[in-house]
Amino acid sequence: MPLGAGGHSVRLNGRVYEAVAARLGHRQTCDLFHSALVVHVLEGRFVIEQAPVRDANGAVRGVVAEGAVGARWAGRFRIFRYEVRCWRDGVIPDVAEAVGGPQRLTGDPHQAQRLLDLVPSVPTPVWGRDEFDVGEMWNSNSIISWLIARSGMAGEAIPLPTGGRAPGWEAGIAIAYRHAPDDPCRGSTRSHEADGDLID
Repeated sequence: MPLGAGGHSVRLNGRVYEAVAARLGHRQTCDLFHSALVVHVLEGRFVIEQAPVRDANGAVRGVVAEGAVGARWAGRFRIFRYEVRCWRDGVIPDVAEAVGGPQRLTGDPHQAQRLLDLVPSVPTPVWGRDEFDVGEMWNSNSIISWLIARSGMAGEAIPLPTGGRAPGWEAGIAIAYRHAPDDPCRGSTRSHEADGDLID
């Protein structure tokens, strides 16, 4: 989805960020995108997304992890925390603004289940920082690309809309490949009829 779809503040901040990044990188500005996943398994349909912490009722939204925004010390305040959702029958509020519709990533039931199993173990470094020293900040796109890469799919091969950029995407892939040998879910053989979709 376009970054900030449905919210003027995030969209404006994204444009300011991209204008500065483009100037420093001596390039033209790009449209920025935020990604989410929809995974179907026999147990149901799950939405995987990173979003600001809304309230203390995270269990209703399938929240499996939280992290700090901007600085680790700031995470003590809810306004400076993000949540990682694995939301059964969940919704993506701005999905109607997705460019080009969903991209189907796999029809392999083992891969789909593997990705779902990995969600609770996704890293939660500080949002907007490069704590893993991979040359790019960690954000919502990093979570999605980390899950895709760790589940055995080629996240770097997924195309963005023309003229678009997904900050944090490469960070998630780099961190996933760096930590792959320690994967506690490696070798899962659970059998389900499933598919996974990525929505840009």
